[in-house]
Amino acid sequence: MIAGANGIVRISAEINGSLILPRHPVFMSTAIAAPRTSPEGHSTGPAAKSGRLKLIILAAPILLIVLGAGLWFTGILPRVLGMEHNAHGGHEEAKPAAPPVFVDVPELVANLNGNANRPSFVKLLARIEIAKAEDAERIRAAMPRLQDMFQTYLREMRPEELRGSAGTYRLREELVARANIVLAPVRINDILFIQLLVQ
Repeated sequence: MIAGANGIVRISAEINGSLILPRHPVFMSTAIAAPRTSPEGHSTGPAAKSGRLKLIILAAPILLIVLGAGLWFTGILPRVLGMEHNAHGGHEEAKPAAPPVFVDVPELVANLNGNANRPSFVKLLARIEIAKAEDAERIRAAMPRLQDMFQTYLREMRPEELRGSAGTYRLREELVARANIVLAPVRINDILFIQLLVQ
């Protein structure tokens, strides 16, 4: 046992010349209660260390974000990551895009699925847009199959489904999807309506 200056008794044991203090909260309370001060008067206890640790934990991610944003917007980080594109006069010249190729679809006239007493018809004249000129002959060769697919789809539509721009958009999307199925591996970019009459 060792008697402290403030009258608190500490229990310790000495083994082979080294001092061993027990690890019980009652015995450790006196060591935690009094923070140490440095010669300059600054606190060096656990409270000061935890404050610095919180500051480091909060400042480190903010510093990393600011540093990353700076590197990204200066163009250093994209270059390092291999995501650089030659937008500022690089060595590679941009090739002009090939003009699209259009293939005419023969005029389609189909009766719509509607009122049996008053029949409705649709008249459609369209062009198919493709990216490669060499695919035009494949499309012309498969045109009868394509016309059959379009006619079958149009006959199942009701006149209300073709009203307005939303109906026209849906018709275009469905015809493009069906044409891509029939003409695979040829890829169709779009179908342009030259004439669309619902009567």
